[in-house]
Formats: sequence, C-alpha cells, structure tokens
Amino acid sequence: MSPYDLTMTAIDGSESSLKDYAGKVLLIVNTASACGMTPQYEGLEALYKAHPDLVVLGFPCNQFGAQEPGTEKEIALFCETQFSVTFPLFAKIEVNGDGAHPLYTWLKSETPGTEQGAEIGWNFTKFLVGRDGQPVARYSPRTAPADIEADIIAALAR
Repeated sequence: MSPYDLTMTAIDGSESSLKDYAGKVLLIVNTASACGMTPQYEGLEALYKAHPDLVVLGFPCNQFGAQEPGTEKEIALFCETQFSVTFPLFAKIEVNGDGAHPLYTWLKSETPGTEQGAEIGWNFTKFLVGRDGQPVARYSPRTAPADIEADIIAALAR
C-alpha cells in the first residue's frame, strides 16, 4: 500500500486523491484546534512554505480529550484565521480503534511508535513519507515541526 492509493474527503467536503501528491515528500499530521500543541500549526505552515516539494497534510481528529469538537467549516476557519494555514486539511477522521482510517492503520503498522505501542498517543503525531510513498519516520506529538526539518531536507534530497 501507499498513501497514493487513497481518496480522502477534504475539509471542504470535496474528494481529494492523495495520488495528486505523488513524487512529493509528505508530512501527515493528526491535528486538533483546542490542544496545548495547537500552536504547532505555525511551525507546520512554515515548513510547508519553506519547501516546495513538501506537502503537509492535516487530519483533524477528536479522539484525544475531545480537542477537535468543531465542524469542518469551523476547523477550516480557525486554522485560516488563527494560523494562516494554507496546507491541505481534510475532514475529521479517527486514527485509533475500530474506526481508524485505513491511512492511519497503515502508517501505524509501518512506523510503530514508542508512546503507546502502535497506537497514536495524542494530537500532532507526525509521519514523514518519502517521495516513493513509503514512511520514513514517525515523530512524537511533542516534537516541534522545526526539529524535524533536517529529516525533511534529507527526504527531499532523495
């Protein structure tokens, strides 16, 4: 499998094929608007703007402390007005449990984490995916976006 096999629902309700990002490096992040780590949107946007062949993909998730309770429209407006987010955002999904989206089931199986085994531990867990569509690394929610820039640059060079 690769992420390019999937079609996701964008935050505006339209269908979006991840195949559109083939050949790019992806940083896939489960996000939340009411989390202590929400300011990471700023760092994610900075990475997205700094590296033309990097695509940050944000997947809102309400599974951790109910910190993403809003509608997709409310989430999009929050991200735009509070953090000037321009990277692609998608409709809310689940990342753990029986309802976990296949993208996250696959990412977790390819890059097991250390916080809660294979499960996502919290909002803002990050997955770096190479140009070939294969996972390169998984990062803790506590890892600031700027702290993974060297890994992104290395993935972009491949």
